[in-house]
Amino acid sequence: MKRKLPLAALLLACLAVVTVACSNNSTSSSDKDEGVLTTAQIKKNIGSKLITTREKAQSTLTKKYQKIVKDSDYTLDKPYIKVNPYETSPLTALVIFQTSQAAKITYTVAGESDGTSITNTVNGDYSTTHQVPVVGLYADKTNTVTLNITYQDGTTATKEISVKTGALPKYIKSAKVTVTENDKNKMDIGNNKLTIINRTTKEPFAVDADGNVRWYLTDYSQHTIEQISNGHMLVLTKKKVSSSLYNDLIETDVLGRVYKEYSFKGTTQSNDSGNSKDETTVIHHDLVELPNQDILATVNDGSKYKEDVMVQISHKTGKVVKVIDLKKILPESMYTSYKAGSDDKVDWFHQNSVDYDASDNSIMISGRNQDMIMKLDYKTNEIKWIYSGKAKATWPKKYRDKILTPTKGTTITGGQHGLYLLSKTGDTENVILYDNNIAVTNGDEKTSGKYSQAVEYQINTKTMTIDQVWAYGKDLGKTNFTSIIGYAERETNGNTLVDFGFKNNGKVSNIIEVDSTGAQVFNITIKNAAAKAYAYRAYRVPFYSENYKFDVND
Repeated sequence: MKRKLPLAALLLACLAVVTVACSNNSTSSSDKDEGVLTTAQIKKNIGSKLITTREKAQSTLTKKYQKIVKDSDYTLDKPYIKVNPYETSPLTALVIFQTSQAAKITYTVAGESDGTSITNTVNGDYSTTHQVPVVGLYADKTNTVTLNITYQDGTTATKEISVKTGALPKYIKSAKVTVTENDKNKMDIGNNKLTIINRTTKEPFAVDADGNVRWYLTDYSQHTIEQISNGHMLVLTKKKVSSSLYNDLIETDVLGRVYKEYSFKGTTQSNDSGNSKDETTVIHHDLVELPNQDILATVNDGSKYKEDVMVQISHKTGKVVKVIDLKKILPESMYTSYKAGSDDKVDWFHQNSVDYDASDNSIMISGRNQDMIMKLDYKTNEIKWIYSGKAKATWPKKYRDKILTPTKGTTITGGQHGLYLLSKTGDTENVILYDNNIAVTNGDEKTSGKYSQAVEYQINTKTMTIDQVWAYGKDLGKTNFTSIIGYAERETNGNTLVDFGFKNNGKVSNIIEVDSTGAQVFNITIKNAAAKAYAYRAYRVPFYSENYKFDVND
């Protein structure tokens, strides 16, 4: 049965439209956007749409490459080579040439040490025209790239080319990377994997097993850079580096070509002093691509509450097609009793992750400021389970059968990040997250601040229990405690990559890869070269993916 809104929440929604919402603070009667908003109000405040600004700006380059693809003068012996072909990805190159016979192309960018060469096979059928997206170049160097040609008749050929790149920009160059462990035989690096450093701000970049930068974008990003099913990436960026607004979400590839661009309106909120404050972003911490290629994103809805709403954005129109407001799902007391911050916003939930489970059409989310993780039915918004340090008896009765009971030795999360599903079998679901272990409202005050850790839990939805089955970080103690941000990612070989992103109060970020026993196989420290440029998350991803295909004519 669909859960009904608490009466108080309904009253708040009405008051938000007619006059003023109830608040912890006295408010002006002119504050029309306070309180729990309607779906229509939220859609209007988000104001999302598809635009083509970047695509049009790149169209001249695309047309140029389309002509070159048809030019028979460019051959294997004399290929066309363009570094940074779309002017935002300087450690990539586009190589174009024709062959007399249909062929497939594999290339290798020579690494400076064993285990750091990057090899990619160009996806697609045998062809006589070739567009090779070269990824993984070193900065400020003449790189050696070997093209390996396999003709349809089984014969082969090889061509070695040189590709010169420029120096790294200031905020990457000064983010000094120090490697103290890199067992390449045990790391999950394959033939082409790099570690993406997804920063809270400034340029995102990726490093190899030696800690050398092998890819970056000149576009600044904030929190969000996600590889999606077609091998492209979704990056939250802004129109100009000088702007404070991160309200453009682009779908781009490793070469920097933009395929889609979502723009968000943002809102202006008047505070108690009558001053207006522009939100610096609508999307804030996380997003996930749904099976139909729509985007489910965590957003600010434009009310006095922030970081407690999700929206589904159509990949066809750019419009919001679904709204999930956590104020209409969780107990009213959680948000009405929470104090506003210095920005006059009530950050009662602080949603910092969302993951989609296709097996039962559900989503899992993390709320830092409630020290809580939960799972919702995506169709009905019904709660499937909740885990937090908030005692079951203190929940309203209608929620109590949804509360998970921890087994002996299972830790309570505190200020956690990055919840996502690892596996699911019958009634059991294994999930992983990064537990900051800071008691914000319902965390464990006895251990708060003593350590942070990556944790794998096994949830039994039949017995409604949660069991901690693996963890790493406790033994590192206060040295690796991080009060904010962080991430844990399970790799294909069973290793876990853990981002202690705010180590030493944000002066450095420490990324550690461990095997299933907790033995370190990779350990790098990144100096945070500018304010808020810490490693928000770290991902180990292929450059490029098996689903990525570059074609200037697409």
